[in-house]
Amino acid sequence: MDVLSDVITAMRVGLPHSARVDRTAPFGRRFPSSGGAGFHVLLQGAGWLIPQAGDPIGLEPGDVVFLPRGGAHGLADSLSTPLLDVPASLSEIRPGSDEVQASTGGPVTVMLCGAYLLDRSRAHPLMEELPEVVHLPTTAGRHPGLRAALDLLGGELERSRPGTDAMVPALLDVLLLHILRAWFDERSREGAATGWTAALHDPAVAAALRAIHGEPERQWSVEELGRNVGLSRAAFARRFTTLVGRPPLTYLTWWRMTIAARLLRDSDAPSNAVAGQVGYTSEFAFAHAFKRAHGRPPGAYRRQDRAREARGGSSS
Repeated sequence: MDVLSDVITAMRVGLPHSARVDRTAPFGRRFPSSGGAGFHVLLQGAGWLIPQAGDPIGLEPGDVVFLPRGGAHGLADSLSTPLLDVPASLSEIRPGSDEVQASTGGPVTVMLCGAYLLDRSRAHPLMEELPEVVHLPTTAGRHPGLRAALDLLGGELERSRPGTDAMVPALLDVLLLHILRAWFDERSREGAATGWTAALHDPAVAAALRAIHGEPERQWSVEELGRNVGLSRAAFARRFTTLVGRPPLTYLTWWRMTIAARLLRDSDAPSNAVAGQVGYTSEFAFAHAFKRAHGRPPGAYRRQDRAREARGGSSS
């Protein structure tokens, strides 16, 4: 089981959104905060990303900026250009909206802008460890998969063709995984690997995570997980807890409850079936564990989530 893909699947709600944005200088936009994870990719020209906190980031063609928590931010051709408020967040941007209309005048800046809709009620610690702004500057020879995904996505958004409606969401999913992979690889390459960056690059801990994610219903013990990766029980528990931030079985329970919430939200499976899929033979024990994790028993959680969807809301 690919842990990174599993994490994204568990958090995703709805389809991602993206649009090609053409701007002519001078331009300045202030985007409100969003429940999703926003991104900007500079295709042509130059510009600045201005976060709420921290220094402005100069952008060059090929640069990728990812905002994991959808923080409010500005985009401008120059730091001296005033920022005008944008009524819609990146989670709502669509091709053909006012935010993607080109104008005439000075030098043109072309960007891909969009967002992923994520359920923040069960944000995975892997995502929470990311900074407010992830900046991946264009670097010759670095992250060829990321560059290839951007080329394909840019082409689809530039000119609609048969299959575009299906291809764009798929390419956006690929882009997100490449962004995260590039970030973790950069951290490891720089010698700054700590926490989940180190966990994903640690052979023993990564193997244990794959085992847990691959068979969450299995009655794992710390001893068995350690034996599978060639470590003693004590050495494995210490290493896993240091890198992941939780003891192995605590993480296993947390992940089971995350899967259970997704199944209750996205399927009509009865509670006892959901319990079995996440390793509980007793529906009562499952309901107790679920309420402890989510604050509501499974049935109430499902009813409230469906009612929120009927009102047009989201869990993000």
